[in-house]
Amino acid sequence: MRTRTPARTYNQNHIPRRYTSGKRRLSIYWTWSYPWESQRDPAAMENRFSTMTEVRSVLWPAYETPEWSAAQFLQGIAGTLELFHRSTISFQQIAGEATSHTVAVFQRIDQAGYKLQIDERILADTDTLLVFGLDHLLSEQEATPDEIGAIREWLKREGTCLLLAPHHDVGFTDDLKQRQMEYLHHGDALVPRQQRFGQYTRSLMKALDVPVHNTYGLRPALVKGTKEIAPLTAFRDIDKLGLLKNVPTLNFHPHLPHYEITEKDSKAIQLLARQPIDPDRPHPFTAAGNTEFNCLLWMPPNQQRAGDLVLVDSTNFTTLFGGTESLQNFWKNFALMK
Repeated sequence: MRTRTPARTYNQNHIPRRYTSGKRRLSIYWTWSYPWESQRDPAAMENRFSTMTEVRSVLWPAYETPEWSAAQFLQGIAGTLELFHRSTISFQQIAGEATSHTVAVFQRIDQAGYKLQIDERILADTDTLLVFGLDHLLSEQEATPDEIGAIREWLKREGTCLLLAPHHDVGFTDDLKQRQMEYLHHGDALVPRQQRFGQYTRSLMKALDVPVHNTYGLRPALVKGTKEIAPLTAFRDIDKLGLLKNVPTLNFHPHLPHYEITEKDSKAIQLLARQPIDPDRPHPFTAAGNTEFNCLLWMPPNQQRAGDLVLVDSTNFTTLFGGTESLQNFWKNFALMK
């Protein structure tokens, strides 16, 4: 007999999770203002999420069953934001089973207009905080001095991990020909010629001395003759956290950010993996001689903090573009990280 899913709750205060030795408590923090993003003018050509109507049109007939109709699901930009929420449920379930703790989910400004900055209300019962940087630059989300101070203090606690996941920065140039080249490279009709993400995470990276800048939106290469993503170029000998154990690939997504290390020869940050780029779709990054982009980085503890910092795109915790056993192994590795 099929097991019924539990009843869903909404608009309730978070119930703190008790500390359990060896069992991480994970929390997701969406950096966006849900009202700002969902109320963007659908007539705007750039720097907005697609509406659910556009999703249905481009991916037809994938969303033509009754549960996706206007009677049961939001059809505007809000519907697409809800797809992001729904796409992390598998990760939440797997991480929850691995740790015996429910994965908490927070938003900077939620559907009801409540603003929640990162402070002790989130951090007190969190061992691993995933900051999903899907706020458009135009929304001007910035980490406040109080948030930065709270995170710095939290990172002094043994066993903490901060995951920073600024998303892509597509079409950041005024050169319209380059914008069109980038658009044809990623090939996703739902992404406009300019879509710039990650101001909140960028402000955190600057404050925490993380020498990384998210740039472009690059399409991964596929294994020739298949629809399977090409394997990572992984540096497993320095993967002290074990994130890449039994993980040959991450998630396919047509526009993934390159995490550029901005300090040459920096010893503070370790590059754990690169992703090969589709060589058959021209792009300024590949025209400059690059064949791979940085997709997984790690900053070990130092004298200022006891916690780890990890950088990887939030897409790797979603199922919007499918999911594989390799990706599930990554989730388990991340959830069980020592």
